[in-house]
Amino acid sequence: MQKASVIILHYSGKENTTDCLKSLINIKLPKEVALEMVVVDNGTKPEFRINDIRENLGKNVIKIIRNKENLGFAGGNNVGISYALKNGADYVLVLNNDTVVDRNLIAELLKIAKTDESIGILAPKIYFAKGFEFHKNRYTEEDLGKVFWYAGGEMDWGNVLGHHRGVDEVDHGQYDKIMETQFASGCCMFIKKAVFDKVGLFDDKYFLYYEDADFSERVKKANYKIVYAPSVILWHKNAGSAGGSGSKLQDYYITRNRLLFGMRYAPVRAKFALFRESLKILLTGRQWQKKGILDFYLNRFGKGSFSI
Repeated sequence: MQKASVIILHYSGKENTTDCLKSLINIKLPKEVALEMVVVDNGTKPEFRINDIRENLGKNVIKIIRNKENLGFAGGNNVGISYALKNGADYVLVLNNDTVVDRNLIAELLKIAKTDESIGILAPKIYFAKGFEFHKNRYTEEDLGKVFWYAGGEMDWGNVLGHHRGVDEVDHGQYDKIMETQFASGCCMFIKKAVFDKVGLFDDKYFLYYEDADFSERVKKANYKIVYAPSVILWHKNAGSAGGSGSKLQDYYITRNRLLFGMRYAPVRAKFALFRESLKILLTGRQWQKKGILDFYLNRFGKGSFSI
């Protein structure tokens, strides 16, 4: 019997977490696979409770772990991953709480993972959930639920910027080929136990943003493949819980963590460009962009100076 553990980080949005769990309760599983759902309550008040689901759980196991404080995406997920590995997980699915999954998600992931021992991470096809598209007026009613949020990850190393392949496009089968991809999104990553044994967990220096890109780089350096699996589907509500583009939170963590990520992995020329850009931001950037730059150079990582 093999075991797969799903890690769902809950910080806000009780309804999102509940909907995500309901979709997982109804998935199809191979007979030889046991599934455990682990909700990491990342210091929320009021706390998330099993009773919030109000659903017949059947044989499904849901474990709730409560963190005393918000440990960020990296630290919060690490708590759940560590629990899963200590309790016999062969595979770990890191899953955003604002997602709803297809019934075949786990079965399809397991089937593909077993085809190649060198696969370290599987990344599914991710659509915007209906009504959560960036450009709502662009699509017909038939398009909704088939608009890409992620069809593989690509990194522009010259500018140290990652982007999702296919984002905002309607699915017409153009990204239906299984293939290696440069990074998996932390929205959904299916990871073999052996990967954690070799490269460790998420780096909690990041706290929020770029921890998935950093983890992806370490996985590739350990000679594992990151594979985009288009037969595996989920829907992302993409509710902008981080305040949206240009929010103070994003200004701080994206600015600081892009520097951290780039100085670790980017080509030398890109590192020089990042350094020059950081000096310019110190002079002309927004308040929390400037604070992110200063904290990078002062080695203030993790939660850093931002108050959440």
